[in-house]
Parts: sequence; C-alpha cells; structure tokens
Amino acid sequence: MRNRWSAEDAENFIASFNGVCSADVAQLVYVSRLVGAEGGLVLHGGGNSSVKTSVVDIYGDSQAALFVKASGRNMANLMPQDFCALDLSALLRLRILPQLSESLMQIELRRRLFDPENPCPSMETLAHAFLPAKYILHTHADAVMVLTNQQGGRRKVAAALGEKALVVPYFKPGFALAKAVANALEASANCLGMVWMLHGITTWGNTAEEAYHRLIDLVTLAEEYAERSSAPRVHFQVCPGSVEEAMKRVVQVAPIVRGTLANYPKDEGAKRNSTIVLPLVTPTVLGILSRPGSKDLLVSPPLTSDHLIRTKPLPLWIDGLNYENSAAITEAVQQAVEVYAQQYQAYIVRNAKGKMVRYDPTPSLIFIPGLGVLAAGSDMESAAIARDIAAQSLLAKNLIAEMDGVYVTPDEEQLFHMEYDPFQRAKLATISEQSMSGRTALVTGAAGAIGLGICEELLRQGCAVVLSDLPGERFTATAQELMRTYGQLVLPVPFDVTNRAEVASAFATVSRSWGGLDLVVINAGIAHVSQLVDLDIEVFRRLEQVNVEGTLHLLAESERHFHRQGCGGDVVLVSTKNVFAPGSGFGAYSATKAAAHQLARIASLELAAIGVRVNMVAPDGVFSHGTHRSGLWDTVGPARMRARGLDEQQLQSYYQNRNLLKVRITATDVAKAVIYFATRQTPTTGATIPVDGGLPDATPR
Repeated sequence: MRNRWSAEDAENFIASFNGVCSADVAQLVYVSRLVGAEGGLVLHGGGNSSVKTSVVDIYGDSQAALFVKASGRNMANLMPQDFCALDLSALLRLRILPQLSESLMQIELRRRLFDPENPCPSMETLAHAFLPAKYILHTHADAVMVLTNQQGGRRKVAAALGEKALVVPYFKPGFALAKAVANALEASANCLGMVWMLHGITTWGNTAEEAYHRLIDLVTLAEEYAERSSAPRVHFQVCPGSVEEAMKRVVQVAPIVRGTLANYPKDEGAKRNSTIVLPLVTPTVLGILSRPGSKDLLVSPPLTSDHLIRTKPLPLWIDGLNYENSAAITEAVQQAVEVYAQQYQAYIVRNAKGKMVRYDPTPSLIFIPGLGVLAAGSDMESAAIARDIAAQSLLAKNLIAEMDGVYVTPDEEQLFHMEYDPFQRAKLATISEQSMSGRTALVTGAAGAIGLGICEELLRQGCAVVLSDLPGERFTATAQELMRTYGQLVLPVPFDVTNRAEVASAFATVSRSWGGLDLVVINAGIAHVSQLVDLDIEVFRRLEQVNVEGTLHLLAESERHFHRQGCGGDVVLVSTKNVFAPGSGFGAYSATKAAAHQLARIASLELAAIGVRVNMVAPDGVFSHGTHRSGLWDTVGPARMRARGLDEQQLQSYYQNRNLLKVRITATDVAKAVIYFATRQTPTTGATIPVDGGLPDATPR
C-alpha cells in the first residue's frame, strides 16, 4: 500500500486553510484526502475520520469538540464544511448508558452539534468519541476485508497483523460497536490499530501523520499475508477477442436491461424509472465470472455492509442468453428481473418490523458470464458507484477463493438493518432531484449555437448528454468546454448524420456506454442563400442530404433503438419558422427543412405504438450562444444585412422587433422548449412549439 504522506504538502495544505478552519481540522482534511485517494482503502462515501480538538463558544469559552466526517461524504474531496463539530464532553457521557436505540442516538448526535445546520454525523461518531486518541482513521480496506470476510478470519487477521492490532467481533455500527471497541482498547492499550470483523480497520495517533502511517503499515501487512496465502494467480482462459465480443453483447443486452428496469413494475400508468446502465468488461472480470463455482461465490453480499445502500444484498446472475435472438434476450431479462424483485420483496417481509418505506426492488448489479457486469443506478453517480463496488468485490472475493477461503458476511437480519438504517439512507439524500437526472440524450449539431444551448440546458437539468457533430476543432473545443463543467455526464461522439453506418455506430456507442437513450434531438442542419433561378442543384442536394436524409437516418435508428429498449422515448426535431413562413432566397433551406419536418410528423404516427413521442420546435433568428456563433446565420446574415442595409447588431434588432413580443430569441429558449417535450408535461406528440416571439405568418396551421 503506497504511503502518500508528504510533510511539505501537509504544511502547504494547512497554510491554504489558514483563517478557514483550525490547524487541527486542516490536518484532518489533508489526511482524509490521502485516504480517499486510495481505492484500496475506501470507496465512494465510505470510511471515516475525526479529530478531537476544541471550539470557542459564544461566551468565549473553549469547549472540547469532536470533528467527524459527515455521513456519506467522499473522503477524496473533503472540505472543512464536510465535518460535523460535536460537543465531545456530552458524547462521552453517553458511554455510561447500558443501551441506546438508534433513533435516540440520532437525536442525541443532532442535539450535540455545535452548529445545528451541520450535515448528519456518521453512525460511527460514538466510536470515534469513545476511542481516546486525537486523530482516528477508519476504512474498509480491501486487504483487511479479504481476511475478515472468510471463515477463520479472526485467526488470519491475527496471523497477518500480530499484536499490532486488536480484533473486535462484528457489531452493527452504532452505540454497541462504540462501547465494544472502547472496552477492547482499554483491555489492551498497546496496539496500533483495531480490526472490526466484517467491517474494516481503524487506526489512531496523536497526530494525523501517525494515524496515517499506522493505517498504511497495517494494510500493507494484510496485503502481504494474503499474497503469501493465496494459490498462484489463475491465468484466466480469456481469448484476445473475448472483450470485443463481450462489448458487442453489451450493445445488445444493455438497452434491454435498461428498459426492463425503467419499466418495473410494468403497471398501467406507472411512472418510468430513470436508469443509467454502466458496463464493467475487462479480461479479469470475464475470467472471474467464467471460473468454476463463480456463481456461488459472487452471488453474495458486498465486502462491507456500508455498500448495501448502493448494491442491495445480492447481484442478479443471468446466464444462458441466446445472443442470436433479441426477443429471447428480452424475455430472459424480464423474467430474471421479476424473480429478483419478488425475492427482494420477500427479504423485506422476512426482516421488516412494522411499517416502513420499501425501496426499488430491482437489481443494481447484474452479472452475465460472457458479457461482464452491468451496473444500474437512478443517475450517473449511483451507477458509477455500484460499478466501482462490483469491481472491488469481484477481485476481493476471487482472492478469497485463491486463498481456499469460504466467503462470509453478517447474517441476513443484520444486512437488512444496515441497508435500511436511517444513517445509511441519509447518505443518499444528496442524490440529484433535477428534472432529467438519470436520463440520457443525443444531440446532433452540438457544436452550433442552438445545439450547444440545448446541451447546456439538458446538462443543467441533470441529463447525461451525447454530443455529436462533425469531427473538427470546433467540436473538440465544445466537448472539452462542457466536460470541464459536467464531467462524466458528457460523451463526445462525432459522426456524420448523412452516413447511415456512422449513425448506427453512434447509437451503439451510447448503448455500450450508458445503456441507451431517452431523448434524441435532431438539430444538425445546413443552410444556403440563393434565388431559385440561381440555385446550384449540387448545393441543393447537399442540403437535402444533411437536412432530409440525415433526419431520416436518425429517425430510423431511433425507432430501432427505442424498440429494443422497450420503454418508450422522445424525439425532438429542431425545425424552423421557415417551414410555415419561408423567405425569399431561402428556398433550399426552407424546402429541405419542411421535408424533415414532415418526416418527423410521420414518425409521430409510426412510433407512437412503441411509446415514442416525436415533436418539433420551430425557432427564429438565433444568432449566437455566448461566444458560439450560429453557422446558419453566418451563412444567411451577410445577404440579409446587404438587402436591408443593416449591420449585424441592427439585423439582430430587426428580427427582435418584428415579433409580437419584441424579444430576442436565444438558444436557451429553444432548449427549454425541447425540455418541455422531453419531460412530458403534457400527453403530446406530433406537435410544434414556435420559439419566435410571436410571428403570425409562422404560426403552425
């Protein structure tokens, strides 16, 4: 395990927070980030850290305080405000109680916050309070979990760490665990750390550096022991083409999985569930899934009960898919998900006490030998976390098998109470409530003014967006600009809409990346200014290729994709006011856009049977979006300015003043019309929304 501590970095980090928080808290932030940077120590939202220091109250008196990581915060990017400050003296008094229910503990922790606006403290807060050291670090280190989560684990931990670490049996995190670890340490005060069986490792020190070094040293000892104890690494029989073949299967299966999860339960009028499906396909993963006995090993709870809220107790295992028959795949997936959901609901009935909120019963992880893992989540972050946990669990469980170990976890009742624990569920409170979170969209012509405006608004609403346009510097710059702000919600896929094969390949890329699409925005288009008498037929044919054939390719591929996915979808064509009110010298554009508009209307008739709505927005006069100029108006503008004797600013004012509302039309206005259709605020298909400020001649009729 790599030791990342740097005295120079620590000093600089502490100095950077001078005036923001105390030096004690700054050191805590620094060491927490070091821990969070190592995936082998902790994953998303897991782990914990604390420091015992002091705060000055309103009277100017110093009070002992415990700063502990807030529940669910990611250690890799913590800030001082991600820690809760609690009255340490009041917390220590709780230890005299013989017992403390979880609900009362939650009340007590909130009462002891110095700032009632602080986020929810960790459910392990009392363990941090009762252990006497100044700095405390707690993680779910893979190497330690490999030892604790197998039969004879206590003996193996002792063999690996010797007297340097105490071993405490499993307790559900909370008051009982806090008392147990404090009592254990008092009975043997010379150790450097403590292993909590089936839970993780805790180290401490008088300084953050000391606590960190001890953590790295003990985890390294665990790694070395596991390495010595395992059989020679299995060289999985994965042929060179198997990953490529597996990804082809992902393209087939992921949209079906996504549609099945989105539709569950398949009741009339049920709200469609937002779902992102991310694949995990590597030679190692394929090899682990294919090894003898893998189903018995892998269809088991995660390494730590902390992950249950992300993955549920068990993954879904599907094998024997007939990849030559799409209908058979759909039937097999739907049946498997239905059985899984029934079993999950039975698990709730067995363990629930009284009335309680029941959460989505569908799987978060699906293991398919020969394909890999599909991780599902209600949004991109949830799916990514589930995928990371799956990758960790597969490797750790496989290592246990190589050690000839038998994987063990807490019993079902304990797992259930951790999965439904209010402290744990509170970690999910930060999941996005944006209107399009968990949805995916493909936008063509994304590098243009209107396209960029649509992409930005979709992203602001939480939608994951595939940017598409012709490859080139403008497209690359647009993609980089959006990725800097929205990260993994942006997927650049350049292609030519006139090339049917490239369109199909782009849809396959989306299925391979995110499981499928909810929205296709057909925005790519080109313009030309010419009187009909002077119109070059080859130029007209080029407009026809992009504006008409490109639209046809996208509509056709959308239908294929949405049919496979099986949960409906939306298509929005960015049309134009010229369909209804064409302009002189603009015949090629007006005619080809009118043809595209008519294709979309026909698509609304043909795709309604599979739950797909097709609508149009018809803007007028969008000249730019920020620094991104409209390609259409770069083409049209010069001729219009010459004809009217206006400069560019005057031309924009002319278009603004000619509409009834006297407003300037922006790309964001167009985007909001797209989102109106995409969020299905009314049961509408085949309709056109004018985005023109009111042009009587262009009103659809």
